Amino acid sequence: MSANPQKHRTGLNRVWHAFGYSLSGLKAAWYEKAFRQEAIGAFVLVPLAFYIGQTWLEIALLAGTVVLVMVVELLNTGIESAIDRIGPEWHELAKRAKDTGSAAVLLSLLLCTAVWAAAIHAAFFNT
Repeated sequence: MSANPQKHRTGLNRVWHAFGYSLSGLKAAWYEKAFRQEAIGAFVLVPLAFYIGQTWLEIALLAGTVVLVMVVELLNTGIESAIDRIGPEWHELAKRAKDTGSAAVLLSLLLCTAVWAAAIHAAFFNT
């Protein structure tokens, strides 16, 4: 028998408990400064996407890149938490895992910035 009760749940009961775990993850992430900053930015940028975007595709790209940054930050936080759980001592593989997670966040931020810059340019500076 598995020590994890989630493995024995099925159907809507499993979905319901998984939803609760997801909410717990978002609550835990809120205490991470980077995620909190990105979430606050999303509260501003996602509604702004509806103002700047001129088609549903533009709105989806603008809002989607913002949400992508938050998703990547959540994954990075999970990686960092797992590495920290293993132990506090320095190890090259732990450093590599944390650095690549951080690089993923950076790439998602660069993508988000580029999409938003292009959309703002097209919406306000195209003559």
